[in-house]
Amino acid sequence: MSNVFLQSVEKVYDQAAKLIPMAPGLDHKIKVTNSSYIVRFGVRLRGKMQTFVGYRSVHSEHFEPVKGGIRYSLDVSLEEVEALAMLMTFKCALVEVPFGGSKGGLYINPQDWSEEELERITRRFTQELAKRDLISPSQNVPAPDMGTGEREMAWMADEYRRLNSIEINAWACVTGKPVGKGGIQGRVEATGRGVQYALRAFFDHPEDVKKTGLTPGLSGKRIIVQGLGNVGYHAALFLSEEDGAMITHVLERGGSVVNPKGINIRALKDHMATHGSIEGFDGFTGSGMEMLEEDADILIPAAMELVITDSNASRIKTPLIIEAANGPITAEADEILTKRGTVIIPDLYANAGGVTVSYFEWIKNLSHIRFGRMQRRESYDHFSAIIQGVEAMTGKPFPEQQRQHALTGSTELTLVRSGLEDTMREAYANISREWNTNPDVPNMRIAAMKIAIERVVKSYGSLGI
Repeated sequence: MSNVFLQSVEKVYDQAAKLIPMAPGLDHKIKVTNSSYIVRFGVRLRGKMQTFVGYRSVHSEHFEPVKGGIRYSLDVSLEEVEALAMLMTFKCALVEVPFGGSKGGLYINPQDWSEEELERITRRFTQELAKRDLISPSQNVPAPDMGTGEREMAWMADEYRRLNSIEINAWACVTGKPVGKGGIQGRVEATGRGVQYALRAFFDHPEDVKKTGLTPGLSGKRIIVQGLGNVGYHAALFLSEEDGAMITHVLERGGSVVNPKGINIRALKDHMATHGSIEGFDGFTGSGMEMLEEDADILIPAAMELVITDSNASRIKTPLIIEAANGPITAEADEILTKRGTVIIPDLYANAGGVTVSYFEWIKNLSHIRFGRMQRRESYDHFSAIIQGVEAMTGKPFPEQQRQHALTGSTELTLVRSGLEDTMREAYANISREWNTNPDVPNMRIAAMKIAIERVVKSYGSLGI
């Protein structure tokens, strides 16, 4: 399956690269992975030496550091990591984040090990990466991915800092850390929040909405979410609570939850935390992946790659799909869906919220100051004076709700969300323009990839290559 994933990514690249004039051979140079590393290391656990296999691929170093998550999974393979690293290169280019693309993985099931054991394994993995400069604030910056989170990033950052005790920017060696350990407000929600902003941007472009046959606006839209992990949960939560959409189907391990009137996402997540699964929640059914084919307005695959293939693509009913996961649709399925008129907001753009906010965290770590610290009080005083002036001129009190909003000031969280929304909206506008004005561009996936490749080509050109 990993080979299929890599081939799908390369096929999209090939289609888009044909539309771009390049120096001979440059298209191949940009396409291939620069380097891949396999590390095998031992950790003494449970009375014997346990051997683990880890991967780190660097796709492109046209910008440094390179950036990309580390996943802990038994599905990890070299081909998967290389495909994800390739996606990261073009994802960063698309949203104008100045990183090259990288990705990593550890072949492990985190559920098989205790927290103490996972910490020892993670710290040993960090040592192996560090001795090869595969983790560094200036060269290679990992982040959380499937099976990892703030906890693992804190262990990695602390181990790197221990190995490099005089490195002033040591905490910038990874992103996705807890806020108390150099992280940034809004990072945990970032990818799911980015999916929300992407859908908002889509519905703000009537010419694109018209292609789906959907009515304007997110309110009342019926949504199927596959995977209620970090990304799927936050996307579903924000879309239902802030935009008025209805999450009618949630697919998870062991079954699905269905409610035509809308699922309470907070309650479902609490149930999963308490019981370990969705089983027993109101609306639970043992049905599995076939629920992707149910009638709804929007489908959000937010878990694994390759869940929509040529075997089920023709039965997908939703007119709009947004790829919150990496590579959930194979190249063959993509062709089937495109011919049927299904609009797909591609992973290259849709889940770029994570790396965007990771960039903000990296900047915060290098500047050694919390966002908003310098300007929040000045902002309060500024707006307070304006409000007092308005009240003096009108003789009426300023509306309390607007007063509170104006005087809140710019917190780190509001600045992060503002920067993320601006990034997602600007990127979408570029994709939509390319899609709607270039007759050689058949869909948003090719439009996004074309924009990203052009920026990498420009970067190489500035280097004299």
